[in-house]
Amino acid sequence: QVQLAESGGGLVQPGGSLKLSCAASGNVFSINTMGWYRQGPGEQRELVAGYRNGQPNYTDSAKGRFTISRDSAKNIMYLQMNSLKPEDTGVYYCDATTIYGPHYWGQGTQVTVSS
Repeated sequence: QVQLAESGGGLVQPGGSLKLSCAASGNVFSINTMGWYRQGPGEQRELVAGYRNGQPNYTDSAKGRFTISRDSAKNIMYLQMNSLKPEDTGVYYCDATTIYGPHYWGQGTQVTVSS
């Protein structure tokens, strides 16, 4: 079992910044990959940023504005979001895959970008 807990969401004005955190617990040694997903109003959940072969990858809309990072010793993954736009609004979910195959999800944290 792997448990994921997101935090750091909130209300921010356009052009502002937020930093999201995802703390992993449980059988952290079984984790293969981790990433951040977003589900906006009326939209499907999509991958925003994640690690592939140990390297960060971003969706086109996030490149140049978002930065994914991790603290392996503390089992925490971060998403630094800068130059936020209204279209970035949505629920952000932390995701982890394990060596056993299933995805694990956090409860999500709401990000609202509005003036």
